Amino acid sequence: MDIGKLSLIELSTAIRERKLSSYEVTKYYIDKCHEKAELNALLEIFDDALDKAKEMDEKIDKGFKGKLAGVPVIIKDNILYKGKIASCSSKFLENYVAQYNADVVTKMLEQGAVIIARANMDEFAMGSSTENSAFGVTKNALDPTRVPGGSSGGSACAVAAGLAPVALGTDTGGSIRQPASYNGVVGIKPTYGRVSRFGVVAFASSIEQVGPITKTVRDNAYMLEVLAGGSEHDETSLKLPVNDYLSEITGSVKGLRVGVLKEIEEAVRGLDCENSYRGAIELLKKNGGEIVEVSIPDFKLTLPCYYIIAPAEATSNLGRFDGVKYSRRSKDAKDIDEIYVKSRSEGFGREVKRRIMLGNFVLSSGYFDAYYNKAKKLQQKLIAEAKEAFKVCDVLLLPTTAGEAFKIGAKDGDPVSMYKEDLFTIMANVLGVPAISVPYGKGKAGMPLGIQLIADSLKEGLIYNVADFIEKQEVK
Repeated sequence: MDIGKLSLIELSTAIRERKLSSYEVTKYYIDKCHEKAELNALLEIFDDALDKAKEMDEKIDKGFKGKLAGVPVIIKDNILYKGKIASCSSKFLENYVAQYNADVVTKMLEQGAVIIARANMDEFAMGSSTENSAFGVTKNALDPTRVPGGSSGGSACAVAAGLAPVALGTDTGGSIRQPASYNGVVGIKPTYGRVSRFGVVAFASSIEQVGPITKTVRDNAYMLEVLAGGSEHDETSLKLPVNDYLSEITGSVKGLRVGVLKEIEEAVRGLDCENSYRGAIELLKKNGGEIVEVSIPDFKLTLPCYYIIAPAEATSNLGRFDGVKYSRRSKDAKDIDEIYVKSRSEGFGREVKRRIMLGNFVLSSGYFDAYYNKAKKLQQKLIAEAKEAFKVCDVLLLPTTAGEAFKIGAKDGDPVSMYKEDLFTIMANVLGVPAISVPYGKGKAGMPLGIQLIADSLKEGLIYNVADFIEKQEVK
């Protein structure tokens, strides 16, 4: 049995049925992690993973039937796993050891997962390329001269490179979907609140979500069933029953109303993603989907809206890292003021400092109403416009990215160009709705492109169905 070719669902079934042991599967993936260390996708391979796998084999022999029984999983470095370092790829938290488990970790462990490693990321999840890690650049799984996307670049690279059947990422403006697109894998940002954020180091609390990255759509749906659900630790989480997402995958898109956004027509013209985008529209139309043009009039303002809200919330969330408690303290500081200033100056990287400065500006006296308050009002207007769009369509179809993965270093010194990488993904975060990226088509250099599907809140099953259909056609 070729372990590397088995899907997450196939692996979990084989382990539960004792056709494979968790130990041999875990060892296979840990060996792969070491073999492909040059990708710098991982910051640490946990040395107790094989012992955990042995323990899981014993539990399975006694009748344990968890959905992830014995399956290796990788987590992003901003997700807390008790007793393990969670550095957020920052020098500031380089030696911080988690004192408790994130809710998503608890849910996976309850279902029998074996967590084998923590993945590299853009520092504090701020970036679109995983070039902002304090511990080195992660390389694209398919072309090491190119970026893997970000901020969950390590997680996406790990899945694409076969280091694990599933990895967790976080998505604040496209940080799961964009790297999924660049590496040719599947990534979802669930509805805001669908997955608990407790135990995830906060970047922009009102718009970020945890989600799975997998090789197939069905594996992704299977994994989200494990992660989803309300939590007493997270008041923003939705205390609602979790859907059987796999049962909503029908294999058909007949009668589906597919919305194409009027406002992106000019934006996609001439981009690397254009052929893939138009091909997906034709594919769905040919197979019974009804293509309808819809409008979100203020779509063009989603990017500036996001880049006011996110830095503002980041400034607030990162205020706790002051060099006093659990974060790095400057050795040169002589008094309390110097502890704050020097510790933050030495601990934070360039991109994090840039966003803190942006956030402080939009929250400062005299500018709060002009920027932050206005952005929050615009967010509500965008939500209302999207609600109208979803009255006439079931899903929105967009490119995930403007093109394929760019070369490492190509956007150094041009932060605005980097921010524009999130042009098509940011809207789902601002709206709080679910969005998935599924591989479809290739760019000019032969690298994968992703197609993005967005639906109204709690319609993950719907976008899984369409994504699965597109995936099956792509395979053919």
